Amino acid sequence: MIAVYLGQGRVSVRKVPKPRRLEGFAVIRLLMGGICNTDLELQRGYYDFAGIPGHEFVGEVTEADDRNLIGKRVVGEINIACTKCEWCARGLGRHCPKRKVLGIVKHPGAFREFLTLPERNLHVVPAGIATRHAVFLEPLAAACEILDQVKIPKGDPVAVLGDGKLGLLIAQVLQAHGASVHQFGRHKEKLRIAAKIGVATEMATKKLPVAAYDWVVDATGSADGLRTAVSMARPRGTVIMKSTVHGAVPIDTAPIIVNEITLAGSRCGRFAPAIQMLGSGRINVEDMISESHQLSVAPKAFARAAERGVMKVLLTSSAD
Repeated sequence: MIAVYLGQGRVSVRKVPKPRRLEGFAVIRLLMGGICNTDLELQRGYYDFAGIPGHEFVGEVTEADDRNLIGKRVVGEINIACTKCEWCARGLGRHCPKRKVLGIVKHPGAFREFLTLPERNLHVVPAGIATRHAVFLEPLAAACEILDQVKIPKGDPVAVLGDGKLGLLIAQVLQAHGASVHQFGRHKEKLRIAAKIGVATEMATKKLPVAAYDWVVDATGSADGLRTAVSMARPRGTVIMKSTVHGAVPIDTAPIIVNEITLAGSRCGRFAPAIQMLGSGRINVEDMISESHQLSVAPKAFARAAERGVMKVLLTSSAD
């Protein structure tokens, strides 16, 4: 079978053996995957990564201990916990110190014709959700994670910085929750996606508000996004950090301390709320898809995904 390989900043396609199924794991035929900013950061050297990337996917189960899963369309949680340590016992498997992470840490990713994941990580995709939309369930779960971490009262103003794929999902999730979302970005065409559901949008090319929000989400994906988010937060406000950036991020801690601002790191989330929200029709992901390519032309797909203004680029398997 073929697989996408990242190494030394290059994207290539290689022939690799089909993975063997371990007990408790499922073998999944890739139907569609999505290239996200983390994949692009891995290409640039994040985690000193070399291997098969990809963690946003929809696939069809071909082998499993649970016979009910076979033939089902599934998505999967990307953290593979040990299930035996103190963190796992506390229900914090996503933070298990021994965890592997699909396509990121010590477990080959989804950008291959067949992949493996523990059956406990899988979620069946409801029939009413299209495969191309279900690709967004992993990042949508990350957006929903914010509501598990902080209690944002309905009607409260929230600033979302960044109009990339994750920023748009976050703005839509928080708007659907009932917050009054104000999204700042640099691309009018992207901001229109959030504006369709009532999000107030503004180009971030002019001076931004200072000390104006109790809740600020940094989804810029840039090194200076956190500094900007802190400056927009009111005293005792909360900044939710959603950007993963390769390398150190310089930040002046003085305003954080003086203004008693809470910083909340935020990454993966539960899939159940994401599936429910996507199935409800309240989240517009169709307008976030730019194009799709087969795995065999992954270098071209990655190059397109890295271009300014391009949204979600999908990869489809060539397996029959």
